Amino acid sequence: MTTLGLPDDIHACLFDMDGVLTRTATVHAAAWKETFDDFLRRREGPDFRPFDAHDDYDRYVDGMPRADGVRSFLASRGIELPEGSGDDPPDRDTVQGLGNRKNALVLRKIEEMGVEAFPGSVRYAEAARAAGLRRAVVSSSANCHAVLVAAGIDDLFEVRIDGLAAAERHLPGKPHPDTFLAAAHDLGVPPDRAAVFEDALAGMEAGRAGKFGFVVGVNRADQEEALRRHGADVVVDDLAELLGEAP
Repeated sequence: MTTLGLPDDIHACLFDMDGVLTRTATVHAAAWKETFDDFLRRREGPDFRPFDAHDDYDRYVDGMPRADGVRSFLASRGIELPEGSGDDPPDRDTVQGLGNRKNALVLRKIEEMGVEAFPGSVRYAEAARAAGLRRAVVSSSANCHAVLVAAGIDDLFEVRIDGLAAAERHLPGKPHPDTFLAAAHDLGVPPDRAAVFEDALAGMEAGRAGKFGFVVGVNRADQEEALRRHGADVVVDDLAELLGEAP
């Protein structure tokens, strides 16, 4: 193992953003809850079963592209909606409309609350750069660049594969490995020489499916065993642990 806590033959680090680099997972969970609870309340009345910002978020939407998250959660409740189109207004009850409402809420919350990067993750990315490892961000968020800029860490990464890039290149989102594979390709590093850093179960599955050289599970939601079951080679609470530091 290197001083970065990685196998010696790893030449690139592929980082998820929300929950790994930035403290935005809670913002996303809150936006999903507001979106789904409003929809369910209108559909089912005051006795509706609310969206659980922990269990439902982790199981059905975390790490997925927005529309996939909408479909996944609604399917868990036996609900099917028309797909709609990408420019559907946020108050339209379609898959795309609900996704657009969630996105508008996230942008509002980020503007109100700002974005904070995890200090341990920043130190790790800086150490990876100093060690000469290639670095990419792989996120399903269409707002990835704005979040990285707001957090002041966009200069740490050479490649960004986000929701916009995935749409342009017709890449399926996590748990499919395609976005991570695209990042490794753009860095010029084969998958078995790249490490994936993820906090979502869908991201663990993507790392395993892509046959990456090493998969690091970041345990932000008290799900260490689940991260291991879904593909993590090692699980840490903070990336600083891989440097031998306290978070």
